Amino acid sequence: MEPINRTELTAVESPLEMLLTAASLIPITHHLLGFSLILIVFLYNFLEIHFLQDLFTGFRGQPVVLTIDTCSQLYRDVVSKCKTLHGRYLSTPWLCSPNLQTTFLHYFGNPPAVSYKRHIFMTSDGGTLALDWVENAQVKGQAFQVDGPVQKDGENPILIIVPGLTSASDSAYVKHLAFIMAKRGWNVVVSNHRGLGGVSITSDCFYNGGWTEDIRNVINHIHCQYPEAPLYVVGTSIGANMLIKYLAEEGMNAPVVGAAAICSPWDLLICDRFMNRKLIQRLYNKALAVGLKDYAQMHEAVLSRISNWEGIQKSRSVRDFDDSATRVLGNYETVDTYYRRCSSANFVGSVMVPFLCISALDDPICTREAIPWDECRLNKNVVLATTEHGGHLPFFEGLTATNVWWVRAVDEFFSILQSSPRKIQISVPSVNPGESSIDQAPYVHLSEDGMVGGVSDETQVEHQEQNKAGDRIHDELSQPPNTGQGMATIVAPVMKHLNQLSRQNRTSLWLLAYIAFLTTWPLVGSAVSVFFRKRFKARFFSP
Repeated sequence: MEPINRTELTAVESPLEMLLTAASLIPITHHLLGFSLILIVFLYNFLEIHFLQDLFTGFRGQPVVLTIDTCSQLYRDVVSKCKTLHGRYLSTPWLCSPNLQTTFLHYFGNPPAVSYKRHIFMTSDGGTLALDWVENAQVKGQAFQVDGPVQKDGENPILIIVPGLTSASDSAYVKHLAFIMAKRGWNVVVSNHRGLGGVSITSDCFYNGGWTEDIRNVINHIHCQYPEAPLYVVGTSIGANMLIKYLAEEGMNAPVVGAAAICSPWDLLICDRFMNRKLIQRLYNKALAVGLKDYAQMHEAVLSRISNWEGIQKSRSVRDFDDSATRVLGNYETVDTYYRRCSSANFVGSVMVPFLCISALDDPICTREAIPWDECRLNKNVVLATTEHGGHLPFFEGLTATNVWWVRAVDEFFSILQSSPRKIQISVPSVNPGESSIDQAPYVHLSEDGMVGGVSDETQVEHQEQNKAGDRIHDELSQPPNTGQGMATIVAPVMKHLNQLSRQNRTSLWLLAYIAFLTTWPLVGSAVSVFFRKRFKARFFSP
């Protein structure tokens, strides 16, 4: 018998070496093409780009979904006349990603040139707020001047803007809104948060997502100064959360004709969990933490005395900062306690003014899982408008990304509300501020697509029974058939060998898939090219 060559046996028993040898025979151009396609697919999914979706829908955009009681007076007199809310939203083609939009807004934003006249407002606790009134604005060569200061007996509407976290009157999205409303002839003022807008901290009170005293004081101050002027308020991001909580606390006593909340976080606890879920969210979390640390650094003299300064400096996430600063300054027992008590989802059911809420379902910071659909639907004073795309605050539209969709929607909503011939009848909600059916539920239901929702005590037993029934059905379906030579008998051996190969050498399996992709790409690419060529020819050149 001829002796066995151990070298040949080793080569035969080493599929990885055989695959590497096969990969070395593939032209380098095919490798570059493969890596390029893999990189493109990775970035397409990582950045959540939706260009192909927009392309296949003919760049018509996605319809705006409204959640509102269509029998309410607010819908009949105002919302039904808003063409923007009943239309579609199409993002700027070269910003067809929530992450691209949000990043572009932060670093560029294409804001119009808006200048302000500052008024310093002192609170009862000794705090200092900067109220920036729009004085003049200019965009694309069009400029206008606001006709002097607001008159005491003036009847022009006044719009109060409450910015988001660490944002101020110089933020791009604030300028977009301020310019449009000032151009319409409204008086616009930006209420900067404490310590922002170049103003020092002069008391031991700091703002947070549930701090409503500053909004209340500013609105009461402006209402007393200009009692004949209708007041409108817009809150963005965390400012929207504060605005919702304020409106619920004030109820019928709020001297506000209409309000809007843009990209509210709704449930701070769910958003905190969401910000630690994926890599892209963790990057946003770190970026927000850097902004908060910069804010704290500007006021180190005060914060180092009344908070955990060492913890602030080591903060790597928003939660870390809230644990070292917000929780301590707000006198909350834990960070979760702060998140639960200050979440606006608990208060939106008690808003008693005509209220427009706008959220994007692909918001990379304020997740769609936190949107209180049922609470908004039950309150006849609230209309919730959701778009499939938009990111966190940008909502850019047009080829030049100089227009913001939600600004146009707010402008139309307020204008129709202001010109309404009869006063909108306010409905009194049956839900008290702070009460929430979700908050009362001890269980959380996680669906297959990652959506989180509350489960009440009454439905917990039902869910358990459904799960047991589903397990029984799954067991029955997973059993192999007793008779016949169906598809299962054909697929089973293949899956068995693939599983064995995967367990023995996972690297070899992936390398095999990579080689198969490179070797079959020329054929697949040609077929795809012919398919699209015929389809477009039939569509655009048919008689």
